[in-house]
Amino acid sequence: MDSQEVMTVVERIQSAITTVEEARGVPLSASCVIHRGELLEVLDQARAAFPSDLAQAQEIISTRESILEEARLSADQLISHAREEVAQMVEQTEIVAAAKKEAQRILAEVEEEAQKEREEIEAYIDSRLATLEVILNKTLDVVQKGRDKLQGVETKHVLSELSE
Repeated sequence: MDSQEVMTVVERIQSAITTVEEARGVPLSASCVIHRGELLEVLDQARAAFPSDLAQAQEIISTRESILEEARLSADQLISHAREEVAQMVEQTEIVAAAKKEAQRILAEVEEEAQKEREEIEAYIDSRLATLEVILNKTLDVVQKGRDKLQGVETKHVLSELSE
């Protein structure tokens, strides 16, 4: 789901709220007259878009795991390659001391590079998840406000009927 579709969901919910806010009021009452079919259609369209938001969040999480696994494999391959290089250097007796020093440098460099990659990947995924979380929270807030308003309208309508 792209940002345009997310905005459409938020716009639909905002449209429903605006419809309730701008509805013609019933005299001497907090109740209002709303075309039920139109409002339900807008809310149903917004609700239909939510599963794709959730699917996108799950996809991001599964993508995160695969990226981390690829980074681990890449790091393991780099470490394995470095160890092979070290083994070849050790075989050359004339440069044993230099080989040990170089092996340590390579391992440290590989571990540092792998750590940087992990941190960058996790930071990217965290930022994407945080953005999605904000969007979902805002959307849920709008939906809850709409539901609260609708529930308040229904309660007041029942109470006004009892007084008649």
